[in-house]
Amino acid sequence: MGKILITGALGQIGSELMITLRKQHGSDNVVVAGHVKAPSEEVLKAGPFETLDATDMEAVVAVVKKHNITTIYHMASILSGTGEKNPQKAWHVNMGGLYNVLEAGRMFNLSLFVPSSIAAFGPTSPMDHTPQDTIQRPTSMYGVTKVAGELLCDYYFLKWGVDVRGLRYPGLISNLTLPGGGTTDYAVEIYYEAIKQKTYSCFLREDTYLDMMYMPDAIEGSIQLMEADPSKLIHRNAFNISAMSFTPKMIAAAIQKYIPDFTITYNIDPVRQGIADSWPNSFDDSAARKEWGWNPKYNLDNMTKDMLDTLSKKLK
Repeated sequence: MGKILITGALGQIGSELMITLRKQHGSDNVVVAGHVKAPSEEVLKAGPFETLDATDMEAVVAVVKKHNITTIYHMASILSGTGEKNPQKAWHVNMGGLYNVLEAGRMFNLSLFVPSSIAAFGPTSPMDHTPQDTIQRPTSMYGVTKVAGELLCDYYFLKWGVDVRGLRYPGLISNLTLPGGGTTDYAVEIYYEAIKQKTYSCFLREDTYLDMMYMPDAIEGSIQLMEADPSKLIHRNAFNISAMSFTPKMIAAAIQKYIPDFTITYNIDPVRQGIADSWPNSFDDSAARKEWGWNPKYNLDNMTKDMLDTLSKKLK
């Protein structure tokens, strides 16, 4: 039996994907790999771990061979806010790592999951109910790498039949791991600060709409797509998926239902505000719903309740 490899497994998405995949397939059948962050003792004891720089082609091939890998979830990436501080590094990591994983897929007949993002769109894209297929002219390096990555994934499928699939993640909200330099990080930070300080200073304007999703839905959608019947997939790669769209003011109001004295202030970060203003307010995810049955479980209200309940216990 082949095994699953998760690159970038110590990041925000990879950390939770690892837990779910190991529950489903057994710990020994899911190899987790990281490079930037040192693994905890808990991670090292839970199952196979490899220190892997995805931009090192020889290292990627060695891990695939060593563990008889048949599926890769490629989560290693530099995110939007961090990417603007060092765009050259963002290109090197995001595109170099992707190229190596795709080449491994071609050479060893692997199945690949490669995520894209809301960042793949830009200010000339339709802002509301952004279609699955539309103009994509992003203005951040992170977004540029995501569009280039979508095209490269399509090329590897069309040219060599590599089974590569992916989702355009909206902003993701997790109760397990802290965010890692993204423009939508406020929607995670706000819950922590609501519990710890009962106040939060937001780096985006109060009226900034962005498409968002609770992490359990994102994880379930990723795995569901990889298990979908390929004959029904028209797009295969870079599916829009959506669960909710809200502003900082709206999420603050949702929190105030449970913490009435919570307050929010605004200290705008012009870099991240500029990125957010170039991204869609909401996605049209009808292609994902039609082609493989996408259907999220969480909205703003039930996510807020679950986040506050979980974090209240965690932060005691």
